[in-house]
Amino acid sequence: MTDHRDGSTARASTRHWAPGTPILWRYRANGGDGIHICRPVTVVEDSEDLLAVWLAPGTECVRPVLADGTAVHEEPLATRYTKPRTTRRGHWFGTGVLKLARPDEPWSVWLFWEPGWRFKNWYVNLEEPRTRWSGGVDSEDHFLDLSVLPDRTWRWHDEDEFEQARRAGLMDDGRAAAVRRAGREAVAAIEAWGPPFADGWERWRPDAAWRVPALPGDWDRTPAHASS
Repeated sequence: MTDHRDGSTARASTRHWAPGTPILWRYRANGGDGIHICRPVTVVEDSEDLLAVWLAPGTECVRPVLADGTAVHEEPLATRYTKPRTTRRGHWFGTGVLKLARPDEPWSVWLFWEPGWRFKNWYVNLEEPRTRWSGGVDSEDHFLDLSVLPDRTWRWHDEDEFEQARRAGLMDDGRAAAVRRAGREAVAAIEAWGPPFADGWERWRPDAAWRVPALPGDWDRTPAHASS
């Protein structure tokens, strides 16, 4: 696996990462092959059924911005997905995020807390099932999301961005229908209150000995031999 301390690459000796291992959680640009989001995270659990990672406060990450430096969310929706983009390094602000993903599931579930560890909400990020490689996981965001409050009420997010991405040609009708179907499946999982919502992850806390993982210089490159 990638050793982010010195940038060297070695083949992972086991199929799963041990708790405390630093990896990269990345997203490919929609409609392109390059990586445009990269977040160094620490493995909490990696099993046949679940990958759980911790994004610590202050972690240096990579995010997309418009070519002129404008934040993506500040660009009017009509041109948000048509203007040229680049990437920018920056630090994760606010409290940390616990990310939970089950193999082959087209979403991941993120847990957010207020300062002082008061649980805020779950966030269901619809995305391509993650592809594992020796240094982390890669996915592609599908624009449409849901949030779930502690009282189990939920609501959709970014439906306007989802429709604009369709108009901009970032997904065809078949892909859009598949995303909507995944969203309905996620709603069913929420309403059934099964894993991971009923598993008590809101009471989880990170190991105080864990260091904040560093963003490697080769954050956007996946060694050809490193898939797993």
